[in-house]
Amino acid sequence: MTTALLISGFIIVTALASYATYLILKLRKQTADKLAKQAEFDATHKAKFDEHLDSIRYIAAAMLDDRCELSEGVMRIAKLFGILSMSEQVTNDYPALFKHFAIIESHPIMAERKLLEKRARMKLDYARMRSEAELEPEILEEAKRLTLFTPSPLH
Repeated sequence: MTTALLISGFIIVTALASYATYLILKLRKQTADKLAKQAEFDATHKAKFDEHLDSIRYIAAAMLDDRCELSEGVMRIAKLFGILSMSEQVTNDYPALFKHFAIIESHPIMAERKLLEKRARMKLDYARMRSEAELEPEILEEAKRLTLFTPSPLH
């Protein structure tokens, strides 16, 4: 009888130990998979971040070479900084750019612009052109700095 109990106990302990080993191995695999997915996500995120930074530099260079209108470049750069969640950090570094953006960000474009009356379009154009004329030298100077832009470690 005691032999039967010992054998039964040994079988139960062995079964529990095997199940615990199985669960530990499964947990290790899940942890490794999670780390691999996180690394893949981080790499994808960094690639997208770098792509947006390259776009900012390219647009700034295009503005300097007159391949991109000032307001269009300002709009695109400010929106890219918004996508990168860096607007608050760089607003003080590029005040003219963001000042002009604040003026033109609500202006309708494309089909929405065509729906406006001529007088309303002219009023918006006047505000845009006045801001461009006032801020152009500062914006172009900031665009020069943006062609070399690299975010600081605090960003």
